[in-house]
Amino acid sequence: MNNLLLLILCFVAGVLLRHFRRMPDNAPVTLNSFIIHISLPALTLYYIHQIKFSGDVLLTALMPWLVFALSAGIFILLGRWLKLPRATVGALILVGGLGNTSFFGVPMVEAFYGPSRVSTAIIADQLGSFFVLSVLGIMVAGIYSSGRPTALQIFKRIALFPPFISLIIALLLIPLEYADWLSVLLKRLGDTLAPLALLSVGMQLRMGHIAEHKRNLLLGLGFKLVLAPLVIMLLYVPLLGAHGQVIQVTLFEAAMPPMISAAIVATDHELDTPLVNIMVAIGLILAFFTLPTWWWAMQGI
Repeated sequence: MNNLLLLILCFVAGVLLRHFRRMPDNAPVTLNSFIIHISLPALTLYYIHQIKFSGDVLLTALMPWLVFALSAGIFILLGRWLKLPRATVGALILVGGLGNTSFFGVPMVEAFYGPSRVSTAIIADQLGSFFVLSVLGIMVAGIYSSGRPTALQIFKRIALFPPFISLIIALLLIPLEYADWLSVLLKRLGDTLAPLALLSVGMQLRMGHIAEHKRNLLLGLGFKLVLAPLVIMLLYVPLLGAHGQVIQVTLFEAAMPPMISAAIVATDHELDTPLVNIMVAIGLILAFFTLPTWWWAMQGI
């Protein structure tokens, strides 16, 4: 639970630093740039190298791709029906479609299912969520950004996205053994992601935005915390007949609140930043209540 306390502390610190004006206004931009170019690539290089492939990997790794596809379909339709701005639709797809399967998900999986199931959470995160963010997430961010980039420009953004480059390198390096110093270096650099990300979110949070964005906030979090895990559970259990604790952990990860890294990418592309930040902040708070409910509901699977 120490990781969860760290997240809370850094988020509160970000709010206080903004309130007392102890940091420059552009500090979140600098923090986000460090995360995208240093923290995320280091984390990917470290954890992908530890993945052990097995028969259960496919369903676990596939889950975030299915959630993101469902998110895109639902929010595109809702955007047309409700006449939402393009930036808001893009924000809902990106932040509503990707869960915090690592920095919130791993400690929660360890707390509810024990250390032996952390490997399942890593697979859901690295082969699922971060892979989706690096490919489809960047694509959606590019399409819904104000610049309206061409297909070639979107392809370049994906190909040059530092976490995507590190993911390809990490997959190629799986047969090789890392030197001890390299593993320590990557781990320590990757560990900076969670505190810096929550610090950035806290510094950008404006509580007054909740009332202004309450409908879209309800749509985004209602999908991520309730509808998405429900659909995945119905697909995996009754339809595919999947059972066991690995599947329980996979479904548990599907119920995680919005991914902080996805929020950073959305903010970097100017996709309704106020909505993005309150979705992450309120989602983390609500998840302390929704996740135990999902854990209880999945006991018989």
